Amino acid sequence: MEDLNVSEGINSAGNWLVNNQALLLSYAVNIVAAVVIIIIGMLIARLVSSTVNRLMRARNIDATVADFISALVRYGVIAFTLIAALGRVGVQTASVIAVLGAAGLAVGLALQGSLSNLAAGVLLVTFRPFRTGDFIDIGISGTVLSVHIFSTTLKTADGKIVVVPNGKIIAGDITNFSREPNRRNEFIINVASSADVDEVMALLREVVDAEPRVLQELDVQIGLNEMTPSSLGFIVRCWSKAGDLQQVYWDLMKSFKHALDAKKIAAPCPQMGVYLHQDKPANVELSK
Repeated sequence: MEDLNVSEGINSAGNWLVNNQALLLSYAVNIVAAVVIIIIGMLIARLVSSTVNRLMRARNIDATVADFISALVRYGVIAFTLIAALGRVGVQTASVIAVLGAAGLAVGLALQGSLSNLAAGVLLVTFRPFRTGDFIDIGISGTVLSVHIFSTTLKTADGKIVVVPNGKIIAGDITNFSREPNRRNEFIINVASSADVDEVMALLREVVDAEPRVLQELDVQIGLNEMTPSSLGFIVRCWSKAGDLQQVYWDLMKSFKHALDAKKIAAPCPQMGVYLHQDKPANVELSK
């Protein structure tokens, strides 16, 4: 009896295989195709990821950012590959995509601030408004030490280390003092109103011409900028290398002072007029 039942089971299985041969063949083809899609997708993900990483490093983008972006690209390609493979074997991918979208929305809302800083960090390393070593002003002035995914580290002139979120940087004004090789100094020189204008201008020009760090090939401007009852204000503009800017300013200010003193051209002194009015006393009749 048992042998008969086994035989019937084998016969029924054989009949089912014969009757569903086309369906099984279709499933087998889909499974093989899904496996092939996954293998090809993995290879493409690795190739695209390494290419993106190499291109970003070639542009001197921070290694941390390059690794993060390349990993993000790789996992994105893998995700699309898995969805395509599931669709090939007959899984309804619309529901899977909906679940992934809802999960991504929830994560995005929970990490809104961090993702904002991340996006800002990507923009900073892509458009590069400043580089490591530049002196910038972003509401805080300092030298850029490093640009990370979520924040930028600055060192202020008095030696403080300041970490600024990238979202705050990208939302405000960025002043880069180091990008251009040449910078312009501007001086306001005030002398007494009795001074000779032409003599003062010639003297200021001599001082500027004697400074070797001033770039004479660029425009040097000297002119009378302001007149008051007690003073004449002259403006001097000249260019120098960005690295020499501050020292040139100090040295020229010292030279201007020495040159004016040597010619006995006085500095302006505030003047104040005091007028005394004495009223005529009124006649007073004395009573007898």
